[in-house]
Amino acid sequence: MNTGSLPHLFGRLAALERRIRDAVAARRQADPNPDDPFRGLYLSDEAVETLLASRREPFVPFQSSAAAGRLGRLAEVAGLSGLDVELLLVALAPDVDSRFEQFYGYLNDDVTRRRATAGLALRLCGLPEASAAGRSRLDPSSPLLAAGLLVVEDRERPFLSRSLRVPDRVVDHLLGDDRPDAALSGVARVVDEPVLTADVGRLVQALRAKVRLVYLRERPGGGARELAAAALTHAGFTVLEVDAARLRAEPDHTELATAVLREAVLLGAGVVLGPVEDEPLLRTLAHPSVPLLVHGVDVWNPQWSVDPPLLHDALTLAATSRADLWRERLDGKLAPGVDPAAATAHFVLGPGQIARAARAASVSALVDGGAVTTAHLRAGARSQNAAGLQRLARRIEPAVTWDDLVLPVGVVGLLHELAARARHRDRVIDEWRMRPGGGRGRGVTGLFAGDSGTGKTMSAEVIAASLGLDLYTVNLATVVDKYVGETEKNLERIFTEASGVNGVLLFDEADAIFGKRSEVRDAHDRYANIESAYLLQRMETFDGIAVLATNLRANLDDAFTRRLDVVVDFPVPDEHLRRVLWDKCLGDTAPRTEVDLGFLSSAFELAGGHIRSAAVTAAYLAAEAGRPVGMAEVVGAVAREYRKLGRLVGAREFGPYMDLVLS
Repeated sequence: MNTGSLPHLFGRLAALERRIRDAVAARRQADPNPDDPFRGLYLSDEAVETLLASRREPFVPFQSSAAAGRLGRLAEVAGLSGLDVELLLVALAPDVDSRFEQFYGYLNDDVTRRRATAGLALRLCGLPEASAAGRSRLDPSSPLLAAGLLVVEDRERPFLSRSLRVPDRVVDHLLGDDRPDAALSGVARVVDEPVLTADVGRLVQALRAKVRLVYLRERPGGGARELAAAALTHAGFTVLEVDAARLRAEPDHTELATAVLREAVLLGAGVVLGPVEDEPLLRTLAHPSVPLLVHGVDVWNPQWSVDPPLLHDALTLAATSRADLWRERLDGKLAPGVDPAAATAHFVLGPGQIARAARAASVSALVDGGAVTTAHLRAGARSQNAAGLQRLARRIEPAVTWDDLVLPVGVVGLLHELAARARHRDRVIDEWRMRPGGGRGRGVTGLFAGDSGTGKTMSAEVIAASLGLDLYTVNLATVVDKYVGETEKNLERIFTEASGVNGVLLFDEADAIFGKRSEVRDAHDRYANIESAYLLQRMETFDGIAVLATNLRANLDDAFTRRLDVVVDFPVPDEHLRRVLWDKCLGDTAPRTEVDLGFLSSAFELAGGHIRSAAVTAAYLAAEAGRPVGMAEVVGAVAREYRKLGRLVGAREFGPYMDLVLS
């Protein structure tokens, strides 16, 4: 707590007290009954006659002098004139010295009015009550009121009898207390050590050139908030970071916005505000001495502010910058041979997210009793995923690996290619610039086509696991809507939320929403085509990793397949793959007797999903019978699977084991 400015403040209040003594003496000379014990409770006839016979003149004018210490710095930042400072002192006095409450009660001729009124404050400053220049200093647009340093209360009263009050936060600041306003808890905070981010030279130059409104458009992984905070710090300002969403949600958000501006003026800070959507609060926070750096994901709307801002894009951090941030935050904590840049190259994270992810990884490693590993790094990175997508899609933590896939070699190769595209897109797209122009995003998209149970969903899960990402499967029930335009809105919400998530987005049964456009015969066809056209454009601008899975590839619009990076056809497994599938699905953890895998793979033409379902059913049958899994349980499970598929259960397929089915 800094109290070095108090002698000057108390000296100014002592000078005010001397003027009040003179005012009291003058008042007593003109008072027809100065010793009346009920003074201030009523008006006598003599007092009324005195009021009618005289004019209310100002008291002895104050001698203007430069303010020093905190009061002087506040006057400089807020643009206060000498009169403003004196009005502030008049209103401040009762909060510093309780005697002034009685002084003002006497001078107001009302013992219940223990603060200075506008009229009394003007007269104590040597101005007539009708002075237009003096009254303008108490106007809502004046420096004192606009910055929230002074409050004019009792708006229902005539102007001259309205009370003046200095907010407690201003009083505390002038007395040396630097604690932030408690009313701003959860809405605003002072950033002590901004995360170093991309080059801030242009922004620092603008701030030093007195540019006071900047709009930073957030790109995925760009870190606009951190960029703004770093620029303010380099320009010599304290950073006051404001959560615009929380501020808007408060019922008294206008008063809180004024409190934010007041805090910035008191601290000599710049304000970082975001994310913005539509900001009437910008007018409240505008101040010639307070830099306002606003960030959001949309383009700037000129209607938000009369003054045009400096526009700046917070671009995705380069891979080298992200790597440097990881190493800086994890210096000395990494396990031998762990490269954070390689482990997290495909994660699109901003500088603040990297800092938090590094802390999360460090905590996990501490709990595990060792150094930070690749698994810790990726878990920390996933912890920064926004939660909004989980309301629109089902989140799956991958639990399978490449070894769990039983697919033809060519199919596995294409899956590896899709994972490689996700892993190396920074180098190919950003460094080598292999996708210039056209407004295309940095996304990686693939199509998985094949019959049900051929491994499409599992393959998407394996790709997510290999990248250390979560898998989000989109529920079509939350997307498709019978009302015109609603499907597009639902998809836009999904794509928007997915842009803030490092994960793999899986659209199962994709032909339902990515179907072919048709000839327009009625209004339904027209709107269906509009929906498809929207999806074509949105897929091109998507920056994430998306997989479309379908059982009916022929139903997909050709324009979609042209925009896809990898198309993978999943065939029904042949006899060799079916044998491997039976062996893997039955596993080696559940007890089993001799099972004829050769017969199962040659006799039953089932896809992998059906084989897995049959294996699980066989395990349940064995558990109920209290014995290991044998051919009786497996054949019985296959028969149940056949019935689910609508197939006949006959001797042709089941051969020598038909008796087991009948039993």
